[in-house]
Amino acid sequence: MAVVVLDKICKTFGTKFHAIKDLSLTINDGEFLILVGPSGCGKSTALRMIAGLEEISSGTLSIGGENVEDLAPKDRDIAMVFQNYALYPHMTVFENIAFSMKLAGKSKEERTKRVHEIAKTLQLHTLLDSKPAALSGGQRQRVAMGRAMVREPAAFLMDEPLSNLDAKLRVQMRAEIVSLQRQLGVTTIYVTHDQTEALTMGDRVAVLKGGVLQQVDTPKTLYSRPVNAFVAGFIGSPSMNLFEGRLQNGRIDLPTFSIPVATTAFEQSPGLRAFEGKTIVFGIRPEDLYDSGLESGSRYATIPALVKSIEELGSELIVHLKIEAARIDSGDPDAVEDLSGAANAVAKFESVSTVQPGAMINLAIDVAKLHFFDPQTHLAI
Repeated sequence: MAVVVLDKICKTFGTKFHAIKDLSLTINDGEFLILVGPSGCGKSTALRMIAGLEEISSGTLSIGGENVEDLAPKDRDIAMVFQNYALYPHMTVFENIAFSMKLAGKSKEERTKRVHEIAKTLQLHTLLDSKPAALSGGQRQRVAMGRAMVREPAAFLMDEPLSNLDAKLRVQMRAEIVSLQRQLGVTTIYVTHDQTEALTMGDRVAVLKGGVLQQVDTPKTLYSRPVNAFVAGFIGSPSMNLFEGRLQNGRIDLPTFSIPVATTAFEQSPGLRAFEGKTIVFGIRPEDLYDSGLESGSRYATIPALVKSIEELGSELIVHLKIEAARIDSGDPDAVEDLSGAANAVAKFESVSTVQPGAMINLAIDVAKLHFFDPQTHLAI
């Protein structure tokens, strides 16, 4: 186990393209840190630099207090698990797991003892004589994990290890990996583009965009207090609705209606008063929008909305709406924009809601859950 420290790490390709810019992170001993962001944000590049598979252009990197920028991958005391399991098809599960110990010259007795310990932990003890072709995707992933664990490294590096699994198996493997990491207590850095994985697995989550660290914090803080509009729009599924309006006399004025701002918002964000009479970006999460026929009270404001389409998920409804407000782009390059320009808001309704596509409804907003951002910098106010 070890502390991993990245100090102003940079990676450039050629003279102009900066894949990583001044990335500074400290991953504590035994911590599970997630690197997350849209495609091309630099998260896998950062992981490869930690592993020694990618050269660092500038900055310093230490693992367990030792600078490792000039060390070969095999000398960094790390183990990697990839999206591609990369198992040897001609070897049994036992031989795959034991391979690195065999290369290190460990005795047969030591290899056997260690592999059986790992296999029991990963529930692979009945499959040690099987070949990879006879295993399911989840079992192959556990073998890849076992091959990394058998080395007892200072840190695990995982690069989207669940991407090749089906949705149900991904959920199961997420829980297994988290449980395993807690059990082993090994410092773990995990790369994913799936923000759901990030929120459910990590002790802390580092959000990257364009090679620049946007925010690193606990999942709860990222969700409730994003530092900018990008993090607000990226974290959460469906993503936060972001709109532009004018702050005037304690209300946000839009073309055909206005939304009151909770008095507590001015207490929690004193800088909000500086935007009086000015344009402001405000956000509201889909789960803080309600069918007014089911929710009412002083904490809610209602606005008119046209229901464009509905996704029925059994326990809830994902309702796509059109409201008279200018939607703001959060800056996520992977976000799917509605090309028709029709629906510009998303809400999560209870499954008992009876709203129908094409209907005009009163949409209830929990005004205490509004987020506010500077329209120029997109930083949280």
